[in-house]
Amino acid sequence: MRRTVSILFSLFLAGGTYVSWHDLGIPHSSATVDVRVFNVANMTLMGQAHAFYAPILPGRENSLSPLYAFLVEHKKIWETVAGFFTSGIAKVEQVKDITELLQDGGIPPSFGGETHFLSYLRALTPDLLYSHTHFDHIGDLSKFPNTTGLVIGSETDASTYPEFANASLQASDLAGRDVKKIDFSAANHTFSGLKAVDYFGDGSFYLLNTPGVTLGGDTFHHVDETRPRPQFQHNFPCPAHLLGEAGTSISTDYFWSPHSRDGAFALPSRAAQLFADSDLPDAFNADPVAFQVSLDKLTRFDADPDVFVLIAHDLSVRDALPHFPAYLTGWKASARKARTVWKFVEKTNPASFFTPV
Repeated sequence: MRRTVSILFSLFLAGGTYVSWHDLGIPHSSATVDVRVFNVANMTLMGQAHAFYAPILPGRENSLSPLYAFLVEHKKIWETVAGFFTSGIAKVEQVKDITELLQDGGIPPSFGGETHFLSYLRALTPDLLYSHTHFDHIGDLSKFPNTTGLVIGSETDASTYPEFANASLQASDLAGRDVKKIDFSAANHTFSGLKAVDYFGDGSFYLLNTPGVTLGGDTFHHVDETRPRPQFQHNFPCPAHLLGEAGTSISTDYFWSPHSRDGAFALPSRAAQLFADSDLPDAFNADPVAFQVSLDKLTRFDADPDVFVLIAHDLSVRDALPHFPAYLTGWKASARKARTVWKFVEKTNPASFFTPV
């Protein structure tokens, strides 16, 4: 793995062919970060799927979403505490706070002679990165010590409750905490049209600006909003057995392609993504036009063999990701991307929403 890039939504890079990280304009670096993923919880928004994407088929009105959090480990932070992780921990079950998940994953209750769990976090996590301040992305920041900094975009709404009745953050979240704002207007890099900030200064971890979607953790909510597109299908042809399933699992009453016929969907001839962004008045995107531009830019990353794109609510890969304490490192060598990018068309996959119920 060459490097990890993040919009606070995550992109994982490795060597590859066709369009590569070179073509994306990413500078070479020998530095890397390791990434681990938590499935913190699973959430159902009743009758709200229409606020994220379209079309909504009969019986598919509810929005089902896992809630992921990512632990990014950089050697500057991690070398002093790596020996304190234990191995062989059972897969964490939801629903628990991220601090509880860290403890269940083997982080000891003491560090450096101190006896409180938070003393360990002072060494492990000097910064928390918020993709945006939706309630399902922030947790309870007060459970982290004040020495843990908070990183947000310069345009993120940092107002707090109760001073502001509709605020997502609480005054206790920010009290005594160093809040660092990322100014993308001063970014020195641009990848696929997106401003990028080299967070650690060594090319191991980038933050990308995705206007219209509040930084990017919710850049899209279903992978069908970006797949399949021609470059994606060129680099990742759909496996034959899934092509056969797609013929009947994708309803031709709602989806079509040039080579389709009634009752038999032809996936390879579909050039556009299957789901469109919601343009309804109660849609969740802050700016639908800017959202679509950002999404179009990100499809180049999704099609790149060097990049593993993980969004914060990808239901299609929930049961296929190695959860904490396992690492995502080595995803390319294990062909994890190639094995998971088409799972959304499996008839039994919980993200397969292409036939009415």
